[in-house]
Amino acid sequence: VQLQASGGGLVQAGGSLRVSCVASGRTSSYEVMGWFRQAPGKEREFVALVGWSTGATYYSDSVKGRFTISRDNAKNMVYLQLNSLKPEDTAVYYCVPGKLSSIRSTDYDSWGQGTQLTVSS
Repeated sequence: VQLQASGGGLVQAGGSLRVSCVASGRTSSYEVMGWFRQAPGKEREFVALVGWSTGATYYSDSVKGRFTISRDNAKNMVYLQLNSLKPEDTAVYYCVPGKLSSIRSTDYDSWGQGTQLTVSS
């Protein structure tokens, strides 16, 4: 499976944005689709995940209540709606398929190209 994220950009603090991810290949062999982010000089950080068949969601504490993950199985798309953005949300955002529900980046492979989000203060 290959995933391509898009939709990043420059947003003012307090603003909103939706990033998208299109998956190609055999998505049915994966249990979840996850979003991670990586800021300059920092480790890759878990953001959210959604069960590919169940639609169940899980969020990191830092984004809970502000971000919403969703998926469209028919279109092989995964979305991340980002609201109430803060400068500390600035990072490259990646979507990645997972065979288990995990918040550890090391449990995921098939990392694609991310999309840059910059939040200005």
